[in-house]
Amino acid sequence: MLLEFVDWLTYGVIGLSPDSRFGGAVNFFIYDSMKIMLLLFFLILIIGVVRTYLPQKKIRQWMGKTGGAGNFFASLFGAVTPFCSCSSIPLFLGFLEAGIPLGVTFSFLITSPLINEYLVVIMLGMFGWKITVAYIISGLLIGTVAGIILGRMNLERHLVSDFIEKSNGENGDVEYPDFLSRVKFGYDEAVSIVKKIWIWVLVGVGIGALIHNYVPQEAIQSIISKTGIFSVPIATILGVPMYGSCAAIVPIAVVLFQKGIPLGTALSFMMAIAALSLPEAIMLRRAMKLKLIAIFFGVTTAAIILIGYLFNFLEIFLAG
Repeated sequence: MLLEFVDWLTYGVIGLSPDSRFGGAVNFFIYDSMKIMLLLFFLILIIGVVRTYLPQKKIRQWMGKTGGAGNFFASLFGAVTPFCSCSSIPLFLGFLEAGIPLGVTFSFLITSPLINEYLVVIMLGMFGWKITVAYIISGLLIGTVAGIILGRMNLERHLVSDFIEKSNGENGDVEYPDFLSRVKFGYDEAVSIVKKIWIWVLVGVGIGALIHNYVPQEAIQSIISKTGIFSVPIATILGVPMYGSCAAIVPIAVVLFQKGIPLGTALSFMMAIAALSLPEAIMLRRAMKLKLIAIFFGVTTAAIILIGYLFNFLEIFLAG
């Protein structure tokens, strides 16, 4: 129904030709923008309601578990928090203040920007559920394993001793007297997130529309073929210092994938931008020494590269 409406609007009302590149680009832009916005709002509302049932004190207890269980719970909690690589840092510091092991807090810090509701919604609408589920599992795996590795390296000595700021009551559970108040929380969160990222959605879809309709597939494949087996680490390293909303980068990654870039390479680029960034490193400097920041970035980058190669292998294996 939505596609029919967009076709009517683009080719009927506006009067663009469906056979022209410009007409196709405008149709792509309107359809994907509307689809993503609708999915974002309603699914974030639902996820927000679900999150009101998660007790914060219990979450901190679960994250304090040893043997890798705490890392998994921290990654899982990070996956349901709507934070980017920078906005997750205050909560990361709060966990350290609460005495949660460093490796466990790293699991949260990695997964929180890597998997969040609006990224999952956008991927669901553009990649489909199979790739989205595989991405979620990979993100949880990266957060859990990288956190375990970092935790076993005994890196606490590289923390800045006076970085902790007292929390402002953020650790207490919020009371929701009835279901309507939970729905209101989900609604407010959906509105807040959509307001913050709508421009990035339009930018990302706009770039994706131009690539989709104006960049020949042969040109994309030619560029990737020149990097060959090194396409995954190159894409990851290029993405690490960049800072951008996944709302913008997911549509671009989808179009690049459609143009012939291997799935793992496209996802590695997207994951690197989501999980790591130069602004994040600058913000972490108040809590960590440079050596710890470098180790954290290095381990996370290596994990993303491995996942990228795994996706590329699975793509080749399933195609064969």
